Amino acid sequence: MKRREFITLIGGAAVAWPLAARAQQPAMPVIGFLSSRSPEDSVYVLDAFRQGLRETGFVDGHNISIEFRWARGQYQQLPALAADLVSRRVAVLAAVGGDPSGIAAKQATSTIPIVFVMGDPVKAGLVKSFNRPGGNVTGSVPLTTETEPKRLGFLHELVPGVRLIGALLNPNYPTAASQLQDLEQAARTIGKPLFVAKASDDAELNAAFASLLQQRVGALLVTSDPYFDSRRDWIIAFAAQNRLPAVYSFREYAVAGGLVSYGPSVTEAYRNSGIYAGRILKGAKPADLPVVLATKFDFVINLKTAKALGLEVPPTLLARADEVIE
Repeated sequence: MKRREFITLIGGAAVAWPLAARAQQPAMPVIGFLSSRSPEDSVYVLDAFRQGLRETGFVDGHNISIEFRWARGQYQQLPALAADLVSRRVAVLAAVGGDPSGIAAKQATSTIPIVFVMGDPVKAGLVKSFNRPGGNVTGSVPLTTETEPKRLGFLHELVPGVRLIGALLNPNYPTAASQLQDLEQAARTIGKPLFVAKASDDAELNAAFASLLQQRVGALLVTSDPYFDSRRDWIIAFAAQNRLPAVYSFREYAVAGGLVSYGPSVTEAYRNSGIYAGRILKGAKPADLPVVLATKFDFVINLKTAKALGLEVPPTLLARADEVIE
């Protein structure tokens, strides 16, 4: 072989070897992220999910990638969004933002591992039990809907003299019937009439606002629901403009200007699910990972909002608050 031909052959091989090596490297695993909520109101929980992944050695854009699908509170879109992620053969499907996402994910696949953030997965039929989930599903449970009566109790302590309490409820949320039953029982316990305004889309929410004003409610409870979370700023603005003391489900409402919030630390639930997604990527099976219950609850009072409403917060409530925003 001539010298020039030999050099050309070696040079061509040097170019080809790295290309071949790159082609043989495994593809970066993809996590499908299916949420009932919107990206605008999920920044803090997404940070928590990524934190859980980091704790197991996975960094978005470095050794994993995340494909996002957002329903923005429109639950009827979730089955198609879940099917799309399944068709992309994601390694793990994170179904977050409440029961509708978990249910849609489970209906879309029985083989891809699913990590949820939702209410009662046993009642929804997604797992056999908390300790032994079985199948391809596990995750984290923030007990949000079960705390509606306690939120109503806080609102009553805050404004005991109001004649009528209003509540916003999404009838399309899977646990709406139990939420309503719990609220009606709690209202009977405190001896207050309750007016329930229902909304599952923006037109209905506008109509619900109008009906609450027409009924002259003196205070407002916003039930735990991903659709309301995705309209958080709109609802807070309505309460402020109409000088309505209101109680919400998550700390983020109070931070955004809501008067009072009480509920589980949803960031803890998302972080736990991020940890589980990372463990599954490392080989763990969902059936062997017990469902995690959120154990941290936050009772937050925004004194700036109280002052704007001309409301004096009872010292007994201030003493029980986990956080007071001044």
